[in-house]
Amino acid sequence: MSLLILADSLYFCLSVRQTINSMRKIFLAVATALAMFSCSQKEPVTVTITNPLSIDRNGEMVEISMAEITGKLQLPDTAQVIVLDENGLEVPYQITYDDMLIFPASVKGDASAVYTIAEGTPQPVDVVACGRQYPERLDDVAWENDRAAYRAYGPALQEKGERAFGYDIWTKNVPEPVVEDRYDGDLNQGISYHIDHGNGMDCYAVGPTLGGGTAALFPDSTIVYPYCYKDCEVLDNGPLRFTTKLVYNPLVVKRDSNVIETRIISLDKGSQLNKTVVSFDNLQEITPVVTGIVLHKQNPMGYSFDADAGYIAYADSTENAANNNGVIYIGAVFPATVKGAFAQVFSEKERKERGDALGHVLAVNDYEPGAEYIYYWGSGWSKYGFEADTDWNKYLEEYARKIRNPLAVAIK
Repeated sequence: MSLLILADSLYFCLSVRQTINSMRKIFLAVATALAMFSCSQKEPVTVTITNPLSIDRNGEMVEISMAEITGKLQLPDTAQVIVLDENGLEVPYQITYDDMLIFPASVKGDASAVYTIAEGTPQPVDVVACGRQYPERLDDVAWENDRAAYRAYGPALQEKGERAFGYDIWTKNVPEPVVEDRYDGDLNQGISYHIDHGNGMDCYAVGPTLGGGTAALFPDSTIVYPYCYKDCEVLDNGPLRFTTKLVYNPLVVKRDSNVIETRIISLDKGSQLNKTVVSFDNLQEITPVVTGIVLHKQNPMGYSFDADAGYIAYADSTENAANNNGVIYIGAVFPATVKGAFAQVFSEKERKERGDALGHVLAVNDYEPGAEYIYYWGSGWSKYGFEADTDWNKYLEEYARKIRNPLAVAIK
């Protein structure tokens, strides 16, 4: 009997020891996993955005170097991140062609807002700013965001001999993309884009003018009109920013016979205006440059400008006004001091050469060889948020204040 009791005791002791050893192994495994998990967690990047103006800034796009973000988070270049606002809500973002992380920020006047960026898988984002080149429509490049749509003309149109020099403007009053369907309707379905089917239309006249805000060299007070672009490259295609690079054919400017213009145009979600960076290669001397908006006979006195405030504007009563097409408001805004602004009135002879346009409202600055000329241009519509020209001019004036007083971004 005593031998059986002893055997049972030895078995019990061995079982307890095995259980303890197993528990130790489990504890060590859990502790090791927790330690590894803790070491792998990286502190999120804190982004403090400060508004130097007393006006609220809502949905304004900010830019941060993606390389700086991945460096602080100790992540590979291919890693994904998430952006969170002060309430912990996810904010949409985009990585641009030049490796900038952009996202819309909202900051009260004279205040700061804190955003955080951490490793994570972002939620899908609806495409808002987008476009492409349309070889099926004479090489147009057309693009849009949730506020408006635009077009620049390509080499097929120039080869055809059609004289359309400046930017074209298309109205829209819905936030989703519509340009692709409009081209498809125009080309394949027989649905005219020149009639408003409830989401906007093409009712703006460009012709051989600067159209809706094109820049041009202005030597001896004479506009050197650009024609259609030669080369087009889409650099960003949404969801929050569209960017295209356009290179133009050589121009003759006084004694320089091979002046090549390059434009980088970008349009962000929520903005009525395109940012445009213009450079002129092979230009040998400082030359005046103008930004112009064509004036039409439907509203000959509808222009306004304020060189000190940094904008020019025009209320364009659209063609076929009897069809209730509304008013297109066009403007350009300048981050640097404007040297001058004025209305240029065509002579009778030039009016015939310019498709019966009356002239331009112009802002003039000097272009220095090797530099970049940066300005903003775009449009609004009386059927989409701008009831009167006073509303539009207020928007332009505030836009100028914002770009002259950018949001300050501090990263920790």
